[in-house]
Amino acid sequence: MVEEAKDSVLYVVATPIGNLRDITLRALDILKSVDVVAAEDTRVCGKLLRHFGIDARVIASHEHNERRSAAGIVKLLAEGKSVALTTDAGTPAISDPGSEVVARAREEGFAVVPIPGASALTAALSICGQRLSRVMFCGFLPAKEGDRRKVLQELAGASATLVFYEAPHRILKTLEDMAQILGADTRVALCRELTKLHEETHVCALAEARAWLESMPERVRGEFVVVVQRGETVKEVDMQEGERLLALLMPELPLKKAVTLAAEISGGRKNALYRRALELAGNGDAQ
Repeated sequence: MVEEAKDSVLYVVATPIGNLRDITLRALDILKSVDVVAAEDTRVCGKLLRHFGIDARVIASHEHNERRSAAGIVKLLAEGKSVALTTDAGTPAISDPGSEVVARAREEGFAVVPIPGASALTAALSICGQRLSRVMFCGFLPAKEGDRRKVLQELAGASATLVFYEAPHRILKTLEDMAQILGADTRVALCRELTKLHEETHVCALAEARAWLESMPERVRGEFVVVVQRGETVKEVDMQEGERLLALLMPELPLKKAVTLAAEISGGRKNALYRRALELAGNGDAQ
């Protein structure tokens, strides 16, 4: 069922983070039916609208004019117009402009409706292979080294998975600071160009992250989502996976063969896995 935009409503519309087909059907309904689309960059928004054959009035609302544009959008809502707020990619107000527009609309008593969709944050979390009982979204770190290191030091004691956005020209320095402050063995997932043509995700220790990026020049390009597992190192995760494999392999294979395969597949330490295998065998958990 097609949804029509309602008068005097501000719609906060998530747009694709890369692949244009990540747009939702509901977002298309709203973009087609609103009176005005407020865009972070009218050129980027125009490309999206043209791709889907949408002819809409588009105005600019970005970080440099947000206060002024917020007043203009509130005026449009007061006139009975419906407005769709968008950013270049993803959801407005999530490390992007939009929060001031939303706040002003709410202050003036207008309905604000979310139109959810593609998210770099949730996309990265879904493929990083980390436990997610507690997640802290940290957005972009400060550009200045001193400020960036100060924020990382404040986060060093957090018992949560940390998620950062980072630009290509700062990613190497950021990872270097993370390795020094959060721990060289700390597990990290580097997700670059999510849903785009050159999408790539790599999981490693923070100490190994820079070398992986520099191994191919094109890797230090595009936008990054960096997912850091606090309180658990790569070695610990490998051992956990190794022990899980042992439990599956030992009933079917000789002990030494099971240990060898578990170590090769998981990257866990062979000696430690052998000791664990002996414990399992001694407890009667394996044949």
